[in-house]
Amino acid sequence: MGYTLAEKVLARTSGRDHVRAGDEIEARPDFVIAYDFPGYTDVIFRQMRDDFGIERVDDPSRFAIFIDHMVPTATPKEEELHQMTRAWCAEQGAALYERHGIGHQVSAEVGYAVPGGFAVHFDGHVSQLGAFGSLAIGLRRNLLEAFVRPAISIRVPETVRINLTGSLRPGVMARDVFHHLVRALGPKFAAFKVLELGGPAVTEMSIESRQTICGLAMFTGATTAVMMPDDKTADWLGDRPKLALDPVFSDTDAVYAARHTVDLSALEPVVVLPPTPSNTRDLSEVIGTEVQAGYLGSCASGRIEDLRAAAQVLKGRQIAPGFALHVVPTSRALMARAAAEGLITTLVEAGAFVSSPSCDYCFGRIATMAEGQRAVSTGTLNVPGRMGHPKSEIFLCNAAAVAAAAIEGRIADPRRYL
Repeated sequence: MGYTLAEKVLARTSGRDHVRAGDEIEARPDFVIAYDFPGYTDVIFRQMRDDFGIERVDDPSRFAIFIDHMVPTATPKEEELHQMTRAWCAEQGAALYERHGIGHQVSAEVGYAVPGGFAVHFDGHVSQLGAFGSLAIGLRRNLLEAFVRPAISIRVPETVRINLTGSLRPGVMARDVFHHLVRALGPKFAAFKVLELGGPAVTEMSIESRQTICGLAMFTGATTAVMMPDDKTADWLGDRPKLALDPVFSDTDAVYAARHTVDLSALEPVVVLPPTPSNTRDLSEVIGTEVQAGYLGSCASGRIEDLRAAAQVLKGRQIAPGFALHVVPTSRALMARAAAEGLITTLVEAGAFVSSPSCDYCFGRIATMAEGQRAVSTGTLNVPGRMGHPKSEIFLCNAAAVAAAAIEGRIADPRRYL
């Protein structure tokens, strides 16, 4: 019997010829990634020194820290946290990326997306690196182990395989695909497992669409998500990767915990209703629901194809009076590209407020809602209080649907504008 991509990557990084799901191993991550955030990196830096007596990390070239939250800072304490992060990275010789954009996107842009690589983070959205054939796992508070030891203790996870078939219809985007998987298979169908996606529909998808789907994997209960690298992967990556590794592929006779085939041919735009990321419906069921705000951005959406879709809907049109549309490109590089294509001009002329890349809109630090308000969003979560008052509501949908709602001031079908 063959092996999955996850088993092959963890075999290499544990120095073994092979491993199987369920094996307890010590694996050395190729990359240890984090963003500075109160209660996470500041605590890790302190515990590393005070509790473990460790002054230097093992091989600082493996470490990358991103400043992408609280950007720009609003209080002295926030700036003090950034100062601490800058000083730690300088002292350690670790890479620091500040104001480049949302780290989960920038990490791919600067070379931490390596087919066959193994990366860890405390944030599960690092799984978007799986779109490139990397095994990227969020360890939550257990990331401390990666700072104080060369290898981490890990149980090799099982893998669930999904084959996606059919072609997407106009107005249907990668977010709709992911939320449909949650609707069809349940919010825990891949719990504590690797979600492996393939099939002809994935082959047709852009790299950006693949990133969106992989980056949301935690909402299936999955440890991470992966896709097999192909020519599109190689073309996108070019000479970016920081490691020269042979790409890894699951064997045709690999052992999976489960296999599913999902046909996307009839899929319509979908919406995730509050208060949970599993409450998925067809968008058509809630058309006409009044909304006061829109957010287009986050590590899941806010890439060029999202901005293009929104600009196509908004071109020559105006946002409804009183509606607040916030557009936040996922990275500085993507924002520059959007500007060069004229997308930013189109969005601004329609009445959108365009901001530099930051995580702050997604977790409600900026543009918060008042009690009773509703937003359409391409953010990652719609739990109460995520974007302001706990009695405000968030409806998750694709970028075109956010733009359509901005025009009408209510949830609308974007296909009439495309």
